[in-house]
Amino acid sequence: MFTGIIEEIGHVNEIKNAASSAVLTITAKKVLEGTRLGDSIAVNGVCLTVTGIHGGTFKADVMHETLNRSSLGNLKRGSTVNLERAMAADGRFGGHIVSGHIDGTGKIADIKKDDNAVWYRIKTDSRIIKYIVEKGSIAIDGISLTVAGLDNESFSVSVIPHTAASTTLSLKKTGDVVNLENDVVGKYIERFLTYDDGKPETQSGKGITREFLLMNGF
Repeated sequence: MFTGIIEEIGHVNEIKNAASSAVLTITAKKVLEGTRLGDSIAVNGVCLTVTGIHGGTFKADVMHETLNRSSLGNLKRGSTVNLERAMAADGRFGGHIVSGHIDGTGKIADIKKDDNAVWYRIKTDSRIIKYIVEKGSIAIDGISLTVAGLDNESFSVSVIPHTAASTTLSLKKTGDVVNLENDVVGKYIERFLTYDDGKPETQSGKGITREFLLMNGF
């Protein structure tokens, strides 16, 4: 589990592509402190397993499913990436619950300066938009951000200077593709409310309505 608070910006040192997978070698410093083989590091929001550590770099395998779901397939040698180690049990929870399992991608539609902040508007498809709520949380390339605006095709976030400078957002341009992870809470609630296990409604709990909730004190 991650928090969406980026620890450092790394650089892609090497990419070895196979038919439908890849191995990334990433230059880093802070996230390598105390890191061992098998540990997890989020790379642009994608949870990857460390398979090798050598000389200020770490290696990670990227499988076919990950390449299909994320923007990691667009990385090149020299690309910058947001890095975060898995959350320590005694750490501060500064962002929100981020699993590192990308739901899909979006495209930066607009970037606008607003005094000391910068607005980013991201266009994405309906299956991601449906889980976004205004003032809720979303992870963009692994960065925990608050949704400040929302419509049927896009959402907007307002980024303070520190966040922009500490992540790859300051390097992004209109048209760039970013990884998106919805807040996991909404997805679980929908699953609980819509799951049909084939049992009668009185046993499965199916059929939760506004009237049912009111009758039970909600």
